[in-house]
Amino acid sequence: MYNQHDWAADDGQAVIQERVAKTLPQTTLCYLDDAFSDGEDIEPNYEFSLTAIRADLARAISSSQEDEVLRGAEESLDVDTADSNTLAPSLEGSQLHAKFDSVSLSEGPIENGSTSAREGDRTDAQSEPEVADDWHEQDDTRHGSALEPEHRAVSSDESHPYPATVEANLETPPPTPSPSELPPSTPTTGDDSEGPAEQPHPQTASSTSFHLPPVASPSAASSPQRPPPNHKAHKVTRSSGPSTFEKVVNRTRPPFLPPKSRDEDQKHMANWEDMMKRSRAAEEKRKMALQERRLARELQIEQSLYIWEKVILPDWKIVYRNPAMRELWWAGIPTKLRAPMWERAVGNALALSKDAYRICLARAKRALASGTFPTTSLGLIDQDVQSTLPSLHIFHPDSGPMYEELKDMLCAWVVSRSDEGLGYVQGTARIAAMILINMSAGPGFIVMKNLLERHCMRSFYGGLSTKDDVEGYYRIFDTLLADGMPKIYFNFKQHHISPSAYLQDWIIPLFLDHLPFEACVRLWDVILLEGDAFLYRASLAILAVLESRLFFPDRQELLDLLRGENKAALEVARRDGRPLNDGKYNIYGLDEETLWDRIDLMNDWWKESTWTRLLHRELPDV
Repeated sequence: MYNQHDWAADDGQAVIQERVAKTLPQTTLCYLDDAFSDGEDIEPNYEFSLTAIRADLARAISSSQEDEVLRGAEESLDVDTADSNTLAPSLEGSQLHAKFDSVSLSEGPIENGSTSAREGDRTDAQSEPEVADDWHEQDDTRHGSALEPEHRAVSSDESHPYPATVEANLETPPPTPSPSELPPSTPTTGDDSEGPAEQPHPQTASSTSFHLPPVASPSAASSPQRPPPNHKAHKVTRSSGPSTFEKVVNRTRPPFLPPKSRDEDQKHMANWEDMMKRSRAAEEKRKMALQERRLARELQIEQSLYIWEKVILPDWKIVYRNPAMRELWWAGIPTKLRAPMWERAVGNALALSKDAYRICLARAKRALASGTFPTTSLGLIDQDVQSTLPSLHIFHPDSGPMYEELKDMLCAWVVSRSDEGLGYVQGTARIAAMILINMSAGPGFIVMKNLLERHCMRSFYGGLSTKDDVEGYYRIFDTLLADGMPKIYFNFKQHHISPSAYLQDWIIPLFLDHLPFEACVRLWDVILLEGDAFLYRASLAILAVLESRLFFPDRQELLDLLRGENKAALEVARRDGRPLNDGKYNIYGLDEETLWDRIDLMNDWWKESTWTRLLHRELPDV
């Protein structure tokens, strides 16, 4: 910032005096010599200096605006006392600062000022060409605000002692032309000023104000004008054919091995596609063979209906004495004879009367009406029924025709166990649903009670009181697995997977959650005849079917497969259109014929004597 002596020595002193005279009242003219002199006159002393302006500024502005204005004045001052066309060439050789920012002065009208002279200055400034000044652009960016010029207004106020004040303008000043590019100066005289018509500017301040453009830096003339940046978004183009990477990548060799040649890779890819095509054809052929076997078996059952009605139905225990009759039973019971055959095979060891279901159901309804029925058991029943045999849609709570009948049977069963202090067990709804599909509720309730009272089923349905028996059954299964399928046994031991991780989920619903419905019906025919031993034989046959899938390096993957939640198998099943609600293991291709093939192959090593020996060893009280 320059002092008074710098201003007095400036070559444009005369021009400054002339411009200042135009802004002062006609009766009191002020010159620079008088402004910087120490004399005391009767006339008011108008001091034209930065110090005086700032002092007046501090007195004139309000206290709320003072701090903001002073900060702006200290950072940048913009002083322009003459027309830029006249002042810029005369200041080119001076030692003025390269740039003066906007000076924030107090609000106040000009006392007896010349309005026409001010308007002339404004029109001259507006007629100047706009030159891009990189120096000013950088300074504007530093200050972080965009400033706009305002109107210059002149008004009379006799009480104000100063000729003019400038309001602080917080908008970006217009670009200032460099001295070398300015047109020849034309001095303004008197009250007239020639120039282009005045352009309207938006009024951004609430009070009358005007803006003095800053003095251009001499170095700004050499700065070239920068064109505005051209920001164009990059348009992504996608090729319709294979990418460069796809053309060279090896599809038949892992990335950690040396790449094959292009011809060898294409040859191996063709061989792989041919192999997959032959594999799909073989799978279709296998499915067709299984379907033919199933149709042949069903035809055999229909043709053997006469034997069932005349030989087996009158004396069903003949199947224990006659191997041909047992083989016929294992092939499946005719649908129309399944209800009486199941009743005979299960028996009535509990000696329940025919009115047992009616009595238990009446007690359950009274408990429901009075609100004494266990709410926990009732909630478990509702939850269990909703997920029972979803592929049949006959037990659905909203539209299932057998929903109420199934719920009544489950409530009656809970009441019949209440005397023993036992509640509902998840999975019981599957047992009751299978029985209701094949017989009425009264006889079905007796079959269900006697079936679940068999020792193995009683252990799994008995809660904490039969925990030791359940552990004994787990040890029996482990021994049978080690004898019959040692590879699977050692693989499970390596991953710390015990039978408790999967066997309970199979036995409680009698495989209805994991196997297709048709396979379960045939299994039930033999389970009711052979007893608990066949439960374990069927469980081992399931593991034999899944053997090729059980050797996962990760324990969690192995558990997911046993739960029927393997992600890869689910994706393949969706792709092939297999039903996902007809048994969890249907996604592994485990159907009725495949399972029974494995059961038949177990005749070479399965012995009933082994089961009996293990049962007496682990559970001697049975």
